[in-house]
Amino acid sequence: MINILLKKLRKCSITYLNLPIQEKDGNMSTLFDVWNIIQKELFPSFEQALDPLTDKEREFIQVVTLLDLPSHMKSYLWRGFGRKRKSRLAMAKAFVAKSIYKLETTDLLILYLKGCKNLRRLCGWEFQSQIPSSSTFSRAFNEFAMGELPQKIHEAMIKKHYGQKLAGHISRDSTAIESREKPVKKPKPSKPKRKRGRPRKGEATLAKPRKRVALQAERSLGDNLNDLPTVCNVGTKKNSKGYKTTWIGYKLHLDCVDGDIPVSAILTSASLHDSQAAIPLAQMSSKRVTNLYDLMDAAYDSPEIHAFSNSLGHRPIIDNNPRRGEKILMDPATKSRFAERGSAERINSTLKDNYGGRNIRVKGASKVMAHLMFGIISITAMQLYRLLL
Repeated sequence: MINILLKKLRKCSITYLNLPIQEKDGNMSTLFDVWNIIQKELFPSFEQALDPLTDKEREFIQVVTLLDLPSHMKSYLWRGFGRKRKSRLAMAKAFVAKSIYKLETTDLLILYLKGCKNLRRLCGWEFQSQIPSSSTFSRAFNEFAMGELPQKIHEAMIKKHYGQKLAGHISRDSTAIESREKPVKKPKPSKPKRKRGRPRKGEATLAKPRKRVALQAERSLGDNLNDLPTVCNVGTKKNSKGYKTTWIGYKLHLDCVDGDIPVSAILTSASLHDSQAAIPLAQMSSKRVTNLYDLMDAAYDSPEIHAFSNSLGHRPIIDNNPRRGEKILMDPATKSRFAERGSAERINSTLKDNYGGRNIRVKGASKVMAHLMFGIISITAMQLYRLLL
């Protein structure tokens, strides 16, 4: 059902969706035109063909329309022999719905689709018998995770609808992601044996290996991402009240711009320190948006991160980490600008509270990232729309 109506939308808006993004009256004109078409043409068409739409169904329509899923599904089309497999496009929409409706398991998603005629038809299934089994959903999700489908959708959406805007601030932060996996024990580092005592005169001393943060500025984004650990392990972090909290799973690192819009995301092991994902995040974000300030908390206070931010032409504002010394306080103007960093924390809480960030039932870094990214692309789409209101 949604495919037929989206074709109508594309016929009406193909000239808008393929135009380069331009600034017009402070808004993104392409996104503004898409919003008007959804409100004036798509919603009335759905109201005539379906039962009255709920708020969640309207949100689902808005998100799916902005994601432009068909253009990302070419590699998932069936080209083999034998029985034609189930539509990956319909299942991709269903996974977006799973995030928006905060359904914990695929079985609950299937049960909801069978009971909700509107959502089932919006995804692309006219009858209950057409809905795939949970094993088919599982295979499709594995394909999406291995092919990084939600990450590619998110990158394309940011570049198209925000890439030509100038962002004032990028707020960088991480959040704990709990997973139902057995943690991998960290291997004990093997230290080279050396003689005890002071080295003899003229005897060469072993040079200390360079830190990961120092090496990252000299490497490409792909090399830096491959170097970051992604296994499930135990993470420890101080909460806002100063108490240590421990969890098993992963850590999600986010870059967000003004308007609470996430632009980059990286998933790592829970034990990785926040500072070691800062430079890869900055590399990723610089390819998608242009910003002026980088806002980070005291965990990112290192000379290498300061220097890399300056090399990108940004102004780093990082809370000082005293490290057994005296804390350097910000001046009032800098402190006021640093307060904008709360957008990253709001995105993390929204992801967990409203888009399934706490309900991780899959295992493995690639699948966990795919699960989280379906929520992130839903948040991104809705925040882009809110810029117009």
